[in-house]
Amino acid sequence: MANNPSARKRIRQNVRRRMRNTARLSRMRTFVKNVEKAILAGDKTAAAEALRAAQPEMQRAVSKGVISKNTVSRKLSRLSLRIKNLAA
Repeated sequence: MANNPSARKRIRQNVRRRMRNTARLSRMRTFVKNVEKAILAGDKTAAAEALRAAQPEMQRAVSKGVISKNTVSRKLSRLSLRIKNLAA
């Protein structure tokens, strides 16, 4: 347990930051799930719209430090490829 005031404050900050980051990550995952649902339904236009909605949310998670830039780049690339291959 923390024994000095600065360590206690750091614990409080970490709790708040963890809750905020968890919410951001959950929100991003929800947007990605919406894209995947549209892909599974086979609706290319809905999937493209969902990806357009998910992209800023994913980039926001990167800018806030919740997830790595390369991870988001990889996920966006794979999702867009799946949407592109829907018509084929």
